[in-house]
Amino acid sequence: MAKQLTYSDIEYSNRKRQTKRERFLELMDSAIPWAALIALIQPFYPSGRRGRPTRGIETMLRMYLLQIWFTLSDEMTEDSIYDSYAMRSFMKINFLDEQAPDATTLLKFRHLIEANNLGEKLFNEINKTLDLSGCMWRGGSIIDATIIESTKSTKNKTSQRDPEMHQTKKGNQWFHGMKAHIGVDAGTGYVHTVTATAANISDIDEASKLIREDDAVLYGDAGYVGIEKRDEIANNESINVEEFKINARRGKTRKMPDGYAKQLELAREYLKSKVRSKVEHPFHVVKNLFGYKRTAYRGIAKNLNRLHMLFMSANLLKCAKSGRFPAFAQIWA
Repeated sequence: MAKQLTYSDIEYSNRKRQTKRERFLELMDSAIPWAALIALIQPFYPSGRRGRPTRGIETMLRMYLLQIWFTLSDEMTEDSIYDSYAMRSFMKINFLDEQAPDATTLLKFRHLIEANNLGEKLFNEINKTLDLSGCMWRGGSIIDATIIESTKSTKNKTSQRDPEMHQTKKGNQWFHGMKAHIGVDAGTGYVHTVTATAANISDIDEASKLIREDDAVLYGDAGYVGIEKRDEIANNESINVEEFKINARRGKTRKMPDGYAKQLELAREYLKSKVRSKVEHPFHVVKNLFGYKRTAYRGIAKNLNRLHMLFMSANLLKCAKSGRFPAFAQIWA
């Protein structure tokens, strides 16, 4: 059945150009395997036989993704759908037939996702498809972490900051919040593992959780110096890394006397950094494109669920823009 055009559709069809938001949403709409993700949520979704009738899973998932992509509150997400033609088109809502879900319905859906750890399940499902389609390679990983600041406000029931967040010093500046740790495929730059800790936890302490069993090479910045000597790495049978390409601390090469040996060492460090730079792109997408520079909720678990959804979206965006997207789409077609 053909879609019934509204006056807004006819009016907007005569525009000279599309907005960046509209192009982004159309790209993500075509990239997301909706049927596969809906099937994962279905067993946890209320049947609607009792109480208030439920909205469709796809409708709620689309609304939830809009919320995390544009860093909106529940109420602002609802308002933005009514206000933005691009968002309404992504939601596939025709106001002649139905209205957008309200903020309370979105809140309950978000709590359902968090309570059942569905963010990680959806993230793993997308990675499984990337793996099967050959978009994600094997054999090497890049690991890194970034600080996500938490709100400094104490306007809550306990009149305190989030007890699960802590402060850490980076350079000459102090930060209060959490860390997002990721493992990235060294060949393609796709994120394959995401964990989260308080900000005062050292990057190297979380490293063992970011390494895949078939990783033979591991890249990391100077914060991971000495990683191969740690018990959880050296004595872990599931970790089979043969070569650790960790950037040396700057002071080490700076102190070397000028000459061939120093130039050779600088060239080696450059090659390590050239590969390791791939880990910065997912952080850029999550923090700058999706605007997730501050924690959205209290507690690490809820924020980790959101990080899984954001890095899943970053992987999909990368795949949609790459030449390998047809192979990915064929898996779930």
